[in-house]
Amino acid sequence: MDQGLRNYLIVTGGYWSFTITDGAIRMLVVLYFHLLGYSPFEVAMLFLFYEFFGIVTNLVGGWLGARIGLNLTMHIGMGMQVMALLLLTVPDNWLSVPYVMAAQALSGIAKDLNKMSAKASVKGMVQDGRESTLFHWVALLTGSKNALKGAGFFIGAALLEWLGFRGALTLLAGILAAVLLITALLLPSGVGKMKSKPRFTQVFSNIPAINWLSAARFFLFGSRDLWFVVGLPLFLYEVLGWSFTEVGAFLALWVIGYGGVQALAPRLLRRSHHGTGPGGGTARLWAMVLALFPAGIAIGLQQGWPADAVVITGLTLFGVVFAINSAVHSYLILAWSDHDRVAMNVGFYYMANAGGRLAGTVLSGWAYQAYGLEGCLWFSTAFVLAAALLSFALPTAVTPLMATPLAISDEPR
Repeated sequence: MDQGLRNYLIVTGGYWSFTITDGAIRMLVVLYFHLLGYSPFEVAMLFLFYEFFGIVTNLVGGWLGARIGLNLTMHIGMGMQVMALLLLTVPDNWLSVPYVMAAQALSGIAKDLNKMSAKASVKGMVQDGRESTLFHWVALLTGSKNALKGAGFFIGAALLEWLGFRGALTLLAGILAAVLLITALLLPSGVGKMKSKPRFTQVFSNIPAINWLSAARFFLFGSRDLWFVVGLPLFLYEVLGWSFTEVGAFLALWVIGYGGVQALAPRLLRRSHHGTGPGGGTARLWAMVLALFPAGIAIGLQQGWPADAVVITGLTLFGVVFAINSAVHSYLILAWSDHDRVAMNVGFYYMANAGGRLAGTVLSGWAYQAYGLEGCLWFSTAFVLAAALLSFALPTAVTPLMATPLAISDEPR
């Protein structure tokens, strides 16, 4: 087997395992702490540090990965996730808001270290000029990850009913610790490590395309988390009367379907990019299409149409279009980076991604408590429109010249 393909499969397997625990812990925290009597806004606040430290981690993690290697940062993330899971197994009277926020902060650092490392390492496994292969590999990694995060939502909800909160967390921690050991033994060292030691100031990109893409990413992922993190699970549980397992199953199916579409995005867009990768025009188009769906769902709910049919149908369509948007973005950040600076550029880009999730998470709890699910969806529409407007600054095509400023910036001054 080709060495690049072998490493890609190992990284993907590790990323899959981590992602299941990440989806499960989110569902466990949302449902269990709502059961303990926390308000929607208080539940959202439990994820505040999770998202905030994601911003910091992506900024520092790209720089750290470039210095010590992406495989090492990936394994550090796995180890921190095991610790975060175990920290939540304490008795209920220990589970104060500050304590849970601290545990979630550790989980947020772990998740973004793992995600940044896995995605950035793909760039080093694909030869220059093979843009179609890069698009396929990135889409498959990202799509399969999201499908398994959906599985994690279901697993978390099901384990909550089967083993209880602490039993579920302990089982997940044990499985992830075993995966950490296996991938550490199989992966070569030094993946993604730069030849020269980069300065921390170099984490900020000097390529306009990457900066505009990062800004659009902020609003794109904020638009999803505005309704997905707090508003939708509590709406399904409180308003529609679904059980924990039913809530987890629906969110799991949504994310699995979203991940499947994301993995298929290269085939779905094949005619539009003619064998090469998509460009900024593709990102603009699909962002404008996406804005139609949260607005349509909100209007349907306000008109009194059957809530279950409106939400299930509307969010299914939202997921399909959002998946294509996300796959295009994930490809463009790698296409506009060179091999030597990919970890730092991906870290900067996912810092913006984490910032959007932070804004979406906080607004989700507040908007649901103040305006219900319709309010969450109108805020989501505004965020999607902002992403579409920012995408007008993106270059239409991907060209090798975009990597030139990166090479220059690494020269000693």
